[in-house]
This record gives sequence, structure tokens and C-alpha cells, in this order.
Amino acid sequence: MNTVEWSESLLLDFPPMDEVHHTFVDLLALAQTAPDETLPQAWSAVIDHTVRHFGSEDEWMKRTRFAAADNHIMQHKVVLNVMREGLALARAGNMAAVREMAGELAAWFAKHTQTLDAALALHMRSVQSEVPVRRTHRTSAHPASAP
Repeated sequence: MNTVEWSESLLLDFPPMDEVHHTFVDLLALAQTAPDETLPQAWSAVIDHTVRHFGSEDEWMKRTRFAAADNHIMQHKVVLNVMREGLALARAGNMAAVREMAGELAAWFAKHTQTLDAALALHMRSVQSEVPVRRTHRTSAHPASAP
């Protein structure tokens, strides 16, 4: 299984995005190592964070008329839908499927960050003086206290 771990290769030099990505990695890592009895809650914490994470990026793209927004936003929607299906599987007791999904999500996230998000971060740095960006704050990655 692909595991997720924060590394310098995920840094995009755009702090609002880097912070939310670091929290995502922390939460996904917790889900990947969660025992079966807490996996549904850990996976739910990943989803809750991802809804806000993708929502912020989608808002930035729309507000700044980012050229590649349509494809990027569509990827976000598809991934969130699959993650929600995973939560239903976890609640039904199919932990193996959710663990496989978590590994695939880890691999997807690394590629997504280094391609689509890297382009968005470059764009956001270029327009940051024109468009104020609300900074997100890193929160605890513990599922019980995750935002």
C-alpha cells in the first residue's frame, strides 16, 4: 500500500496551500494507521478536512479566473465523491476497501500536488498582491479533534 508522509517535495511555496496540505497528509497518515474500530472516524476526519481544503482551492481558482480551473475543480469533485463512498464502505465494515482507497489517495495526492496544485500555487503567488487570500491554520491531525 502507498503510504503518505510529508516531505519537501510537497512544498509549493504558497503558505496557505502548504499548511492545508500538511494537515491533509497528517490526517491521511492517521487514517492509514488507524485500527479497524476507529477507521471510520479517521476517514471521516480526512473527508471533513478535504471538503474545506478543496473548497478553498476552488474558491481561489474561481476568484482569480485560473485558466485550468475546470479540470482541477472536476478532479476535486470526483475524489471527494470516491472518498464519501469509502466512508459508506467503512461504516458497512469493509475496512480493506477503505485501506486500499487510502493508499490510492496517497499516490493521487502526491501527483496532484506536484502538477495541478503546483500550477495553482504559482498562479496564486502571481496574483496574491491583487487578491487577498485568507490563510488557513494548521490544526491538530488527531481525528477526534480534527476540524
